[in-house]
Amino acid sequence: MNGIELLPVGEISVAVLDELRAGLVSVFRVRCEILDERLDPSFAFHAERKQYHSSQILARMRNALRGGTQRLGVAGVDLYIPILTFVFGEAEVGGASAVVSFHRLRQEFYGLPAAPEIERQRLLKEAAHEVGHTLELTHCDDYRCAMAPSHSVEWIDLKDAAFCHDCRETVFQAWNGNTARAGRPR
Repeated sequence: MNGIELLPVGEISVAVLDELRAGLVSVFRVRCEILDERLDPSFAFHAERKQYHSSQILARMRNALRGGTQRLGVAGVDLYIPILTFVFGEAEVGGASAVVSFHRLRQEFYGLPAAPEIERQRLLKEAAHEVGHTLELTHCDDYRCAMAPSHSVEWIDLKDAAFCHDCRETVFQAWNGNTARAGRPR
């Protein structure tokens, strides 16, 4: 695999993308680049929910992929899938596309004062989580692992951006072209 491409979904600050890129390089130890193109998410907006359907964004992203690269869409809009009230992100397990949103990662969403460092940490954790899914990782029972499920920001705050030993081994195998261990049951 060649690395990770960050695709801005809507208007995203360059600073947010730069910090996320650096964090993902540190976590995955692979090349990570910010794409010049942007994806306008308006096609995925559903007025009845006032949210954006993340699966539709993933489908659009899939159509523009280059081989050998994981693509992570980074959005500031509120995402959902029909069976859930919201999602922090979504990924194609074993695929090449994922999307993450910082909309509900912001303290202001919960009526609290802005805390940019908390938002940056949460975004990196969720980005690592979604990219992990593209590498065939499933949810992990270790609450500190980046692959632990995140049903609320409090759960995100408990975990790390790093992977536990078993998940880290699977990531290493995936990046190095050996997927024999990838997708193991958890």
